[in-house]
Amino acid sequence: MRWPFAVMLALAAFPGGRLASQQQAQKEVTLNEAVERALQVQPAMVQARGDQRNAGAAMRSSLGSYLPTVSASGSSQRIGGTRFNSSTNQTLTLPASTAFNGGLSASLVLFDGFSRLADVHSSHASQDAAEAGVVNERFQVTLQTKQAFYNALATEDLVRVAAAQVRRAQQQLRISVDKLHAGSATRSDSLRSLVDYGNSRIALLQAQANLETAQANLGRQIGVDALVRAVPDSVLAPLPDTSGLRQSVIANTPQVQQADAQARSFGAQVAISRAQYWPTFSVSIGNSYSGSVAPWTSTQGYASGWRVIFSGQWNLFNGFSREKQLTSAVVARDEAEARAADTRRQVNAQLTQQIAALATAYEKISIAETNVAAATEDLRVQNERYRVGAATILDLLTSQTALTTAEQNLVQVRFDYLIARAQLEAIVGRTL
Repeated sequence: MRWPFAVMLALAAFPGGRLASQQQAQKEVTLNEAVERALQVQPAMVQARGDQRNAGAAMRSSLGSYLPTVSASGSSQRIGGTRFNSSTNQTLTLPASTAFNGGLSASLVLFDGFSRLADVHSSHASQDAAEAGVVNERFQVTLQTKQAFYNALATEDLVRVAAAQVRRAQQQLRISVDKLHAGSATRSDSLRSLVDYGNSRIALLQAQANLETAQANLGRQIGVDALVRAVPDSVLAPLPDTSGLRQSVIANTPQVQQADAQARSFGAQVAISRAQYWPTFSVSIGNSYSGSVAPWTSTQGYASGWRVIFSGQWNLFNGFSREKQLTSAVVARDEAEARAADTRRQVNAQLTQQIAALATAYEKISIAETNVAAATEDLRVQNERYRVGAATILDLLTSQTALTTAEQNLVQVRFDYLIARAQLEAIVGRTL
């Protein structure tokens, strides 16, 4: 009699309320809320927006190079002291005097070998690359957030699967003990049931630990210093139409647009380097004023002088420094063009992979659901057969294991489908 009593103590020792107590104190977020928060706090997204602002400032600076440079200057000095007169051997005290000077000038580059035009093209391409980078980073952050969100959902479902496995093992252990009391089962049946119950409890504890890790990672992703529970959607998203996706989106994906813009920017740098072989012409206009009376008290008695200067400069030889810069610019352009072409091929390969993964995962869902239904019915039949003595404990434990595996597979294929859909959206740069 001591053996059944010890088994019942083991049944009573199971901590079944841990998950429920944790969920009551957790912060909950939906997928849209998680994505919105992540886009505000993720450093990669903040950096992408900063690069976009820098590119806009560079573009304004390139356009501003066509405008004249205007500067103003002003100074005031007061002079006084003593002077020794050698002819009279006397020291004379000079009266203090004040001098005011001011000037206004403007200069404009008339021709610089088309360097400014190339710089505008380079800045415009960099601005396009920064804008495409923001879009690309937005979908990358969205993908990372969805991965963390769906992982939290999947691990929570796995906790439920593990808890259901514990309840089934606990029920089976009670049946084994009851049959042992009635003399219709052997002690080996109850021992095997107890081992299965212990293994299911270990699996549940590991699943709960995995859930805490997944919820902590989700909290970090959205900028929350605590565990965050993912609130699932009520309906699984349907399979999107991907028939004409490849032909319409490869050239319009953020990755390809960013790589092409960067290649154009490096190409404009080549034109900037070639501009050094051309002469430079500029004009400057200025006017200066000087007087002994403060300009805010009187405008009389001021001497002025204006000037207009046309200048030109042509660097004929500088020790092959221009050739070095031009070669470096050409090499950088060739590398950027090669990266852009490789990005197109990479996007094409990723589209093929993710479209196939999406369709495969969607088909797996219906198969996994059928397996769960079949395993559930098989376990019900084996339970009844074991009650009447027509099946062994091994048959029952095998059916329980098959049902647990089928439920775990269903959770996994749903997770694979959602991740494949999110990865495809990150590649094409739009919501499917």
